[in-house]
Amino acid sequence: MKRRFGIFAAVVIAAALTLTGCAKSDSATSDSAASCAKADLATVTAGKLTIATGEPAYYPWIIDDKPETGNGFEGAVAYAVAKQLGFDAADVVWVRTTFDSAVTPGEKNFDFNLQQFSITDERKTAVDFSSPYYTAPQAIVSFKGSKIDGKTSLADLKGAKLGAAVGTTSLDAISTQIGAKPQVFNDNAAGVSALKNKQIDGLVVDLPTAFYLSGVEVPNGIIVGQLPSTGSGDQFGLLLTKGSSLTSCVSGAVDAITADGTLAAITDKWLATDAGAPVLKP
Repeated sequence: MKRRFGIFAAVVIAAALTLTGCAKSDSATSDSAASCAKADLATVTAGKLTIATGEPAYYPWIIDDKPETGNGFEGAVAYAVAKQLGFDAADVVWVRTTFDSAVTPGEKNFDFNLQQFSITDERKTAVDFSSPYYTAPQAIVSFKGSKIDGKTSLADLKGAKLGAAVGTTSLDAISTQIGAKPQVFNDNAAGVSALKNKQIDGLVVDLPTAFYLSGVEVPNGIIVGQLPSTGSGDQFGLLLTKGSSLTSCVSGAVDAITADGTLAAITDKWLATDAGAPVLKP
């Protein structure tokens, strides 16, 4: 674990967190209905906070696939939010879901889910999101000696074979920012396999994942560079059932740990700041 964290110490973080208040519901008719007190929260299991993550969950988001330890960026965020809502660590229950099943409409078996869900308008038609807890730039992972090793601009990448996982903003970035036709994979693991086998020139992922993949998963891995900022960036939010009564309270908890410095401390611990990946020229 210490070795992996050392590899990840070069991550570049551009955390631009948007603060929004925990507003009372317009339809609330009593203090209880509008309250964010633990006793008034309509959680999946009374007195417990059920939190979901991926199966498996990866470093640096969750360490050693054990979210219950609170180790890793999202593990620590989850417990900080739980504490803000009044739940002790012993009151937190973890469940696992796939990425795709979480973003589809319908009732969920969790109170909130965190596995790097980017907040998009399309997804907001099916699920709720909290205030963002992280803003991640996109980056391109490759290997030494590849076709794109040493490239410094987006124009240099238009003829390259670039891939990304289905349903991700990374996939959209290949088309909209680079202007290339993307290779689509079911998940990042499939994309990494293709990269290892040199079936693609590069894999587009968020920057924290790029540092992990290039340092641990991909032999002779490199980060070609970051994609230029498009403005708001790729923001991650806690995902809830559409129309959940918990959404405003969970957002308020994220806002609170942002305001008091807790989130910044978590970011500093698990996603160390450095300028190790150059921004590709437009």
